[in-house]
Amino acid sequence: MPDKNSFDSVYQHSIEQPEAFWEEAAEAIHWDRKWDQLIDDSDSPFTRWFVGGKTNVCFNAVDRHVESGHGDQIAIIHDSAITGSQSQLTFSELKDRVSLFAGVLVQQGVGKGDRVIIYMPMVTEAVIAMLACARIGAVHSVVFGGFASNELAVRIDDCEPKVIVAASCGLEPGRVIEYKPLLDKAIELSRHRPDSCVILQRPECKAEMQAGRDIDWYDAVAQSTAADCVSMDATDPLYILYTSGTTGQPKGVVRDTAGGIVALNWTMKNIYNVNPGDVYWAASDVGWVVGHSYIVYAPLFARNTTIVFEGKPVGTPDPGTFWRVISQHNVKVLFTAPTAFRAIKKEDPNGDYLKKYDTSCLQSLFLAGERTDPDTLQWATDHLGVPVIDHWWQTETGWAICSNCPGIELLPIKQGSPTKPLPGWQMEVLDDEGKPVKRGDIGSLVAKLPLPPGTFPTLWNARDRMFESYFSRFPGYYESGDAGFIDEEGYLYVMSRTDDVINVAGHRLSTGAIEEVLASHPDVAECAVLGVNDDLKGELPLGCLVLSSGVEREDNEIIAECIALVREKIGPVAAFKLAVVVNRLPKTRSGKILRGTMKKIADNVEWKMPATIDDPVILDEITASLKTLGYAS
Repeated sequence: MPDKNSFDSVYQHSIEQPEAFWEEAAEAIHWDRKWDQLIDDSDSPFTRWFVGGKTNVCFNAVDRHVESGHGDQIAIIHDSAITGSQSQLTFSELKDRVSLFAGVLVQQGVGKGDRVIIYMPMVTEAVIAMLACARIGAVHSVVFGGFASNELAVRIDDCEPKVIVAASCGLEPGRVIEYKPLLDKAIELSRHRPDSCVILQRPECKAEMQAGRDIDWYDAVAQSTAADCVSMDATDPLYILYTSGTTGQPKGVVRDTAGGIVALNWTMKNIYNVNPGDVYWAASDVGWVVGHSYIVYAPLFARNTTIVFEGKPVGTPDPGTFWRVISQHNVKVLFTAPTAFRAIKKEDPNGDYLKKYDTSCLQSLFLAGERTDPDTLQWATDHLGVPVIDHWWQTETGWAICSNCPGIELLPIKQGSPTKPLPGWQMEVLDDEGKPVKRGDIGSLVAKLPLPPGTFPTLWNARDRMFESYFSRFPGYYESGDAGFIDEEGYLYVMSRTDDVINVAGHRLSTGAIEEVLASHPDVAECAVLGVNDDLKGELPLGCLVLSSGVEREDNEIIAECIALVREKIGPVAAFKLAVVVNRLPKTRSGKILRGTMKKIADNVEWKMPATIDDPVILDEITASLKTLGYAS
């Protein structure tokens, strides 16, 4: 048996004896019927795990905790920093509400394998709707609340839902976003028509209902009969989650039933080091993979209390919101995006708001979603006094590829690295010809097949596209789309997306490495580096800098210092001479900087308004700023 206290030993066990490793992990969940075959890799890369097994996601997340005597434990805390309201549900109460809403879906004709789109803000009912689908074997597809009608229509046509569950509105600081008109327009644009729409009427905005199609959530629940869990095949799909595709047609990432339960349940103790009853907070949105995995499913599998938070890290009402939630709800682990901490650092660089709250309950902070620059990691470490752990994963993987694992062994933290590959993940760095590069050299980050449980077995109705997108370039490997390197100690570094590695006069440079240097400047709160076209050198790096609040120095002075800093840290080879100060950076609602769109604007090539953009007005501001440098003309 491996040494349970040694990360390297546990990792080697997972690679050398994968069946024994994942069998042990699978014993921790409830099975209606055990598997006949742990792994079926006969149709690689379309691997299937726990073939022949039967279980139910909702039973593992809710019912089994009630049956084991933990029904009175708090399962969900809803905290709205916008409305100032809070509520809680115990596991017993959650079971009752999920069962009744599952009954609503059954009454609308939804059964095993049918699809249900969920178009909701961060309210407890969004989680209830997801669990209700899982309870009866329906496949849910959560679309971020407030998505544009045409983008929602594309998803309606792709997954063809029998029912759409939506709220009347979502809330942003200072404004109400009406969802129902967006939904009506999306249905009008789509070829497929849902049989019905279940609408949660929020008090901030009452939606106009369409007779014969729209059903009030509360009225339907009041007339519902509770539905029981349906035993599902281990390989049945649990959900479809759409992620952006290079062709403009979104890719429907599928998560299967048993693999997701086993992997996510394993991560809660081993990666995040939380125990049953602990409060775990993923400050994300249910529309993203982080919300699926770590707001809804993993914490409930592990009998943690999960927080559903409606608000922002700043502006609801101030940069102390996160500290208030941690202190008030006794949060043990916080998982959020680096951009959230950059926003807090920008508004409160000295951490004055943090001093108002007792956050001694916090054990660790995990960051993911974008590369964590060392300056942000150091700021969080200095102010919180707990391990700040950068970990790397993707919508397709469903859980982390690389992470430090306090639940096994806390390894030394190296700034800029999400530590080492996790059990089940064999990572390599390949050049453009598919050959391994030397330790320390940048190349394409790939995972040796088969992928572990909990990853994506396919794309919805797009098997060939899945193969072409992820497995065709490097046979035998999953192509992550990220570029980076592995050092002599086995630590992996994610430097940028593969297409963000720029070629400056024949030298391959990572935009992430330049961003790391720029972010180390004391006046820079946040930055993005683009590779813009240049007739002489092919590409040149261009930096967009967001300054910290309270900085009163001249922009040109700061820019000159940043250019000198890159020259000092990276060298003249970077040819870094272009930088501009901007008020803010364009981002997706999940906090990822839209570097690709910014590059297209700078190069004056045709671009499409990203469906996931947080605020489209920012792109006008960026365009104006880039024009001052002679770009975006």
